[in-house]
Amino acid sequence: MSAARLYNITKTLLNYGLDELIPPQKIPWYGKVSRACLFWLKNKHPEKPAGLRLRLALQQLGPVWIKFGQMLSTRRDLLPLDIALELALLQDQVQPFDGVLAQKLIENALEINDISEYFSDFEQTPLASASIAQVHTATLIDEHYQPQKVVVKVIRPDIREQIDADLALMEQFAKVVAKLINEAKRLRPVEVVKEYKKTLLDELDLLREGANAIQLKRNFEGSESLYIPFVYSDYSRVNVLVMERIYGIPVSDTDALVAQNTNMKLLAERGVEVFFTQVFRDSFFHADMHPGNVFVSYDTPENPKFIGIDCGIVGTLNKEDKRYLAENFIAFFNRDYRQVAQLHVDSGWVPKDTSVEEFEFAIRTVCEPIFNKPLAEISFGHVLVNLFNTARRFNMQVQPQLVLLQKTLLYVEGLGRQLYPQLDLWKTAKPFLEDWVKQQVGPWSVFKQVYANLPFWAEKMPELPDLIYQNLKQQQQHNNQAPLPQPSHKPLLLGVFAGAAMIVSGLCYLQHDFIAASVAASCSIIGFILAWRNA
Repeated sequence: MSAARLYNITKTLLNYGLDELIPPQKIPWYGKVSRACLFWLKNKHPEKPAGLRLRLALQQLGPVWIKFGQMLSTRRDLLPLDIALELALLQDQVQPFDGVLAQKLIENALEINDISEYFSDFEQTPLASASIAQVHTATLIDEHYQPQKVVVKVIRPDIREQIDADLALMEQFAKVVAKLINEAKRLRPVEVVKEYKKTLLDELDLLREGANAIQLKRNFEGSESLYIPFVYSDYSRVNVLVMERIYGIPVSDTDALVAQNTNMKLLAERGVEVFFTQVFRDSFFHADMHPGNVFVSYDTPENPKFIGIDCGIVGTLNKEDKRYLAENFIAFFNRDYRQVAQLHVDSGWVPKDTSVEEFEFAIRTVCEPIFNKPLAEISFGHVLVNLFNTARRFNMQVQPQLVLLQKTLLYVEGLGRQLYPQLDLWKTAKPFLEDWVKQQVGPWSVFKQVYANLPFWAEKMPELPDLIYQNLKQQQQHNNQAPLPQPSHKPLLLGVFAGAAMIVSGLCYLQHDFIAASVAASCSIIGFILAWRNA
């Protein structure tokens, strides 16, 4: 971090009076002395509200700080609402760098002498420019010598050095804030910056973004709700990504959508469907679904389809998190606060020694006023924020995947209500969640787990006779040494027989021999009944 950059950042922060956001009684003497020494750097915008001053300062500091403000805008559990809303207005509009330089970077990455070796035309004027990269249109000549309309995304030159320098300073600021503010334990500024650093550095690897897009496209192959552009992996590198060019209406342009007679109600409901499908079916969701990354296809406006781009940030959930989240949502809207509290303890999100009764009362106090409104007016995202806020008072440590989920849900809900203000998100989501929970705990779920484990049991089944023989032999030797009344081995043998018959049934089913599968399944059931009766 150069001294000039440090001074410029300090000057910007003080010119917007951001030091005034820290209560005077919280500033140590050496902090006050340091501020007095910079007497010429005064607040030039005292008439502006704090949130606006913070947003303008971040915009002036550049792309790394803008993206940090965008991330903070989703952490409404950490910031006052007025500041969070102001940061949500941050626009990532950055001056493009020279198109000739972009072309040279692409040629170097692809190890070619001239751009025309792969692209029959390349537009040096960028189609779009953001803080990390910019996008150019081109026509790719593929391996079959067919022209393909594409966009080429290229990382800004020397951006890594700037990011590393600014992140180092952010980390120092976070440590200072952690010492100055008593509430720093709850705000956890060091952890917030660390989380942001990981997200930002991941975005610098366009191969990772390409892999994410390929996975999402596979998950929604043939879907009427979401389309992900094709990635040309053979022509992509760490700092260059080549993707199919898409044509659509920005989802924020509601006037254009209405003008082409788009079914807005269906479009809004499909947005909710896409989100919950990604989270609960695939455990792999696009975590940066702000309006700039979402378009609507021009085709079939009566049966509208979303187009998603920029898959640099994705979130994942494990099986336990998915189940607890689904059950939490259902319990919340059934006003079963006892169940919500118990689920948080069972999941390990709050300490095991948490008083369920006190936790239930705290959740009820926060949420009952919300549910006095009609369901269609309840913000699903804000319910989740209130849940996490309440749980944090009971020492809940918010996990990164839940933060991404919260951010994405706020995006999706805001988008849905913008498209169709009458959208009842709960009415749309509840059947999906209830069906998913039933699938996880019903007989079909048990069958699927057994089916998934069949290859393992098929591999182990030849070992079962030897294991049974060794066990019986050890029992016999033990009986000879100390003759005591022994329980019958009949239930054990019947249970082993029943389990083996079940495995055989599954293997026959895989081979489409349904008669043999039925016979083996019947033998398995009989074996289990006999084992139970002889136990």
